[in-house]
Amino acid sequence: MNKKIVIIGASGHGKVVANIAKLNGYDEILFLDDDESKTSCGKYQVVGTSKEITKYRDYDFIIAIGNNKIREKISDILEKENIKQTILIHPSAVIDETAIIKEGTVVMANAVINASIQIGRSCIINTASSIDHDCIVEDYVHVSPGVHVAGTVTIGRSTWLGIGSTVINNLEICSNCIIGAGSTVIKNIKEEGTYIGSPAERI
Repeated sequence: MNKKIVIIGASGHGKVVANIAKLNGYDEILFLDDDESKTSCGKYQVVGTSKEITKYRDYDFIIAIGNNKIREKISDILEKENIKQTILIHPSAVIDETAIIKEGTVVMANAVINASIQIGRSCIINTASSIDHDCIVEDYVHVSPGVHVAGTVTIGRSTWLGIGSTVINNLEICSNCIIGAGSTVIKNIKEEGTYIGSPAERI
C-alpha cells in the first residue's frame, strides 16, 4: 500500500520535511501552499491551497511552516476537520524510548531527544539540536538548528528558540517568547517577549 502525505507549506523548510517524509517511506508527496503562484517545492508538486485540505482525507498530513502562530492556526483547521497529523522523525535522530512526541511534530537530522521528555503538538525539533532529560516542550514550539536545552526545562507554548541558543538546566520559559540566535538563557523567563544576548535579556 502506498504511503501518501500532504505537506502544508512549500518553502525551504518544506523541502527538508519532504526529504524526511521520503526517508520515512512516503512515495507520494504533495504540497499545499496559500501562495497561489507556487507550483512546486523542490521536485514535488504544489496542488492547491490550505482551503483544499478536505480533498486529501486519505493522506497523512504535516505542516512545514516555521512561524509558530501560522502553524497553530493551520493545525486548528486540521483538527476541526477531524484530520490527524502524522509525526515525522529523521532516521538519524536519537530519541529515548521514554520520550513522548505528539502529533504534527517534526524531528530533523541528528537531533537528540533524551529520557522522559514530553514534546507537544506541531513542534519543530530542528537539525542537530538537543533536548536533555525531563524537559517539557509545549505545543507549537520551534527549536532551531544547533539549540541545546539542558535537563528539566519547560518551554512554553509557541516559543521560538533561535539557532545556536542554549538553555541551562532547571528553568522555565513562558509562552510566546523568542530567544535570539546564539543567546544563553540562565534564569527563568516569566514575561512574553524577545530575549537576546548571553545572558539573555528582554529587549
